[in-house]
Amino acid sequence: MSQKPDWLRPHGKPWGRGPERLVYDNPWIRVTEHDAVAPTGRPALYGVVSFKNLALAVLPLHDDGSVVLVGQNRFALADYSWEIPEGGGPLDVDPLESARRELAEETGLQAAEWREVLRAQLSNSVTDERAVGFIAWGLSASTDGHEADDTEALTLARVPFREALNAALAGHLQDVLTVAMLLRAYHMAREGSLPGVLARAMLG
Repeated sequence: MSQKPDWLRPHGKPWGRGPERLVYDNPWIRVTEHDAVAPTGRPALYGVVSFKNLALAVLPLHDDGSVVLVGQNRFALADYSWEIPEGGGPLDVDPLESARRELAEETGLQAAEWREVLRAQLSNSVTDERAVGFIAWGLSASTDGHEADDTEALTLARVPFREALNAALAGHLQDVLTVAMLLRAYHMAREGSLPGVLARAMLG
């Protein structure tokens, strides 16, 4: 879709932003509290979590149609999560550069082909976090020498694309970027937006 349809235009008044107060700050996030005026005209107190990195997601596709998933324990929900390789990149750095680093750090892989396929707002009611997703193929062992994060204990699994997609649809994969990227890749493979040999391997 090259142009937005008319219904996508903004409607109504935007939020009014008054003075803000810093509540919390660390190297990754900043929490502020705002005196605000809602689009309805009502006064409101609003808290915002601002992220200091861009969220990045990479769907690594092998030539046989399999994908690489990363398993790890996640702190906030205290559970184990299987995801595509993900991480954060500085806001002032090219997202592709950061995505290449994340792929190497988490999987030990590099890719000959990269395509940006997704831009997303992850929780736009309370955070300003944005995400960029890439599909990567033409995979080989990384030669960049990136080292894994010393707080991450990662397990890797190489699984058929269809199996990963079905696991997401069944609710076994719940990370939103993983689900979105698998669905995006499936749509692209069905619509002829990926190389034919790769698409057939994914869908076969």
